[in-house]
Amino acid sequence: MRAEMTEAERGKMERDEVIDARQQILSGLREVLIDRMRLRREPDEIDPDAPLFGAGFGLDSLDAVELVVSLDTKFGVHLQDTGLLRQQMRTLNTVVDLVLAYRAGHVSGR
Repeated sequence: MRAEMTEAERGKMERDEVIDARQQILSGLREVLIDRMRLRREPDEIDPDAPLFGAGFGLDSLDAVELVVSLDTKFGVHLQDTGLLRQQMRTLNTVVDLVLAYRAGHVSGR
């Protein structure tokens, strides 16, 4: 039996972990939209690439504040850079990217 993994096997394992993490975060964000923002849709009906604000899901500035609070309480993402937040809160996928980048240390909380 082989004791070491090949580089390809390690790469596949890392990709699978990233995919699982993305799915967990996306699921949690969909839950936030349904439970806290009262979006009347089933989780699988929420397109992760649809705009959160305006013509997409129609969220407003109060919803944006709730989303920021949820990022803090549910995902441990503490951000104070409002410019970064505005840029990264376009779609659920961009928010997922933000959470992953924060967890990887690529985005600071200041």
